[in-house]
Amino acid sequence: MTRSEQITISPNDHRQYKYLTLENSLRVLLIQDTMATQAAASMAVNVGHFDDPEDREGMAHFLEHMLFLGTQKYPLSGEYHAFINQHGGSNNAWTGTEHTNYFFSISADVFEEALDRFSQFFIAPLFTADLVDRERQAIESEYSLKLKDDIRRVYQVQKETANQAHPFAKFSVGNLKTLSGEQHQLREELITFYNQNYSANLMTLCVVAPIELSKTQAMIEAYFGNIKNQDIEKSYHDTPLFTPNELGKQINIVPLKEQKRLSLNFHLPAVERLYRHKPLTFISHLLGNEGPGSLLSYLKLRGLANNMSAGGGVSGYNFKDYAITFQLTDKGLANVDTIVLATFEYIELIRTQGLESWRYQERANLLNIAFKYQEQIKSLDLVSHLSINMHHYPAADLVVGDYRMDGLDIEETQQLLALMNAQNMRLQIVAQDLDTERTADWYHTPYHIENFTKKQLQAWQVNGVRAELTLPTKNPFIIEDAQTRSEPNVAAKPLIIHQQPGFTLWHKKDDHFNVPKGHLYLSVDSQVACKTPLQAAMTKLYIELLSDYLNEHTYQAEIAGLHYSIYSHQGGLTLHLSGYTGKQESLLALLFQKGRERAFTEKRFTQIKNQLIRNWINTTQTKPISQLFTSLTVTLQKYSYEPKRLADCLEDVTLEDLNSHIDDFYEHTHVEGFVYGDWLSTEAKSLATSVQATLSKVSQPSTESTRELINLTGCKTLFRELEVAHQDSAIIVYYQSTTSTPENMALFSLLNHTMSSTFFNELRTKRQLGYMVGTGYLPLNRHPGMIFYVQSPSAGPLQLLEAIDEFIADFNYAVLQITNEQWETTKLGLIQQILESDSNLKTRSQRYWISIGNKDHQFNQRENVVEQIKQLTRADLIRFMVASMRSKNSDRLVLYNTGEQHKQQTQLNTRHVLTDLRAFKKNSKKFQL
Repeated sequence: MTRSEQITISPNDHRQYKYLTLENSLRVLLIQDTMATQAAASMAVNVGHFDDPEDREGMAHFLEHMLFLGTQKYPLSGEYHAFINQHGGSNNAWTGTEHTNYFFSISADVFEEALDRFSQFFIAPLFTADLVDRERQAIESEYSLKLKDDIRRVYQVQKETANQAHPFAKFSVGNLKTLSGEQHQLREELITFYNQNYSANLMTLCVVAPIELSKTQAMIEAYFGNIKNQDIEKSYHDTPLFTPNELGKQINIVPLKEQKRLSLNFHLPAVERLYRHKPLTFISHLLGNEGPGSLLSYLKLRGLANNMSAGGGVSGYNFKDYAITFQLTDKGLANVDTIVLATFEYIELIRTQGLESWRYQERANLLNIAFKYQEQIKSLDLVSHLSINMHHYPAADLVVGDYRMDGLDIEETQQLLALMNAQNMRLQIVAQDLDTERTADWYHTPYHIENFTKKQLQAWQVNGVRAELTLPTKNPFIIEDAQTRSEPNVAAKPLIIHQQPGFTLWHKKDDHFNVPKGHLYLSVDSQVACKTPLQAAMTKLYIELLSDYLNEHTYQAEIAGLHYSIYSHQGGLTLHLSGYTGKQESLLALLFQKGRERAFTEKRFTQIKNQLIRNWINTTQTKPISQLFTSLTVTLQKYSYEPKRLADCLEDVTLEDLNSHIDDFYEHTHVEGFVYGDWLSTEAKSLATSVQATLSKVSQPSTESTRELINLTGCKTLFRELEVAHQDSAIIVYYQSTTSTPENMALFSLLNHTMSSTFFNELRTKRQLGYMVGTGYLPLNRHPGMIFYVQSPSAGPLQLLEAIDEFIADFNYAVLQITNEQWETTKLGLIQQILESDSNLKTRSQRYWISIGNKDHQFNQRENVVEQIKQLTRADLIRFMVASMRSKNSDRLVLYNTGEQHKQQTQLNTRHVLTDLRAFKKNSKKFQL
């Protein structure tokens, strides 16, 4: 028998829920979603790296990897991944401090078969002996991948400077050193760890499917009822994360990337139990305010900081490490005491004047509206999130718990504010050129730690609050309650509602999701946006400076659920507004008004310019595969440029130069827009008139900018090597379609879908060439293409390319061995993936907007591609591969770097080497898109 409990859901949620506990004490949340095209499941286990044995750090993470590699019922190591992929799904897992989460999505018609395979992870995993060694090599690759990741490097210092008796101090990832020893011995330890920690009473399962709850329940009871319940009572030692010995410290950390960051970290108790009132959320709401009079506004005006955030930091069973983090300027780094004192003064302001019910209720109302009009998310994201919530909230609050703010509890809030003092603080400064004398384990991070000095403590004493710091006023953008509107004769697809020379606006009234929200996109093309690297750099600088200037004026709108972003593209820039429709026009008017002011100060110009240059230079410190992906688009798109080149161009640009560029940018423009959601057609027409009137004051109509893509036809194999300071080698092999027809889109996407799991299993699991291994369907500028990629700590570029070429050459035989039934199933899986229903308003708006950008004005390109996929045979795919990919002289682009530990290996014999990128892009044939 099973026990069932009721849960509270949003009035806008069409799904049905059922919470129950199986006889083996496994807690289960069943969700029926009749609108979903994919089913999904997630198992969250209350076991994480905090549970690692002292002499086996990384064991929980290692175990997570091993569960994917075969069970007694399904022993083949790649079978699970292949099954999920074949049926148009995806799967993954992660290991955290106290939980491990496994999840997958798949076509609903094979959900039961997938559940059978998935359940075996928790019933009878094999821990196959020869895979134990292979997978610890994969753990080593994963560790190696992040060796130069500053987030990991700083995190390790936090671990090393915490109380070493607390499980947080453990090295969570693991590597060959922590997982060393005889293979059979390690296997026995894995089995022991699994048996001692994995128990049904420590697991929570969430599933969603377009299937009746009774049928789903029967499946769950059949497949998961056999998970062993060992009645393990879970508890960690009540050891504090920080004792007085670890508090009152300043920690200086030297990163690889150029950055200047300050964090004030306060040691708080666990706050999970306070979720009904969320006092820390309320404190962060006030402290993180970015409007006039805010802490950030004050620091920006004085040139001390560019950004801040309040509320981050790690948390766990007995702690919350509450972080207030600032991105500093050079002046800010030299005046840390000023920033710390101003922060303490703002905390005092909150404590003495901020704990008012109306302020709390503003934040609570926002969460209440967000819950009332809660938008659906993808099935996979839903189950992953809720399976973790099942460990934190009672059944009734599984969905609503994240949104509850049941009233201001002044005592709880004051207790937390009282802990935000210097004695209970750790100060962390991350910057280059700091003096250090220690090096952290595993990630080799230079750092220094010392006690706060008397001088610092005196400098931070609060003697009143400076007049410039004020609490926010009432928010005019908050909507007490919003209602959706209906409109007759809603069009089946977006229609042009306004068209004039140089300006087109599309519109569609939503008649599906029924939320009082909308999305507005405006793409502004200019012939001088990015035709040269200098123009591209100045356009990006303009966007950064404009966003910075607008931030203070629009912050209250952002808080009220009205969001906007401005981003650059190959022809100019795009403005995207989203949120509740009642106030969107007010926000747009404010953006236009402030945008026209263009009151950029010399000080902010210099700071933002330097920050942007720093960000571009820092890309040379990212992992090799990321740099290769950036270089791929830079190599192939005429108006994309290397970040380092953009940085060089910006060095000597003045504010006068930028203002001149902005004038030129808007002199002639081509604008295309799209309004979708709870916008009536009359409102959209009025908006079009308003936008065009605004534009006509500063701009003349122009034609759309071209997006040019390098045509690789006839290039043979073209090599480009990047110099990357990293121990790993990496490679990307890119094949480009000769045309952008639906048939070629179908061929490339089907080939990728058919290959991906086999490629992963062969090169990662069997050959252990690296952790980052995969294939991808990659359309550039509407043009189909496919990539193969690997980042490897063990193999150089020559070995990686040979492995990829060997895989491609042999894959014909794999296709020949597929049965007709398997072939049709593979195609069906891809078709279902392509036609997956939009989960929410945002997803659908993005799909329509991409279609407009792709000139898919019938909005049926994916349906056309699906029709082509249905007709493709195995012979078609093999012929395509032989013609396009089998030869080592095929037209393709190979990007690679040689890792520091592979310099002595045999190098690639490259006949066609791309050394002069500018000349190549200038002289190559191009697709005009």
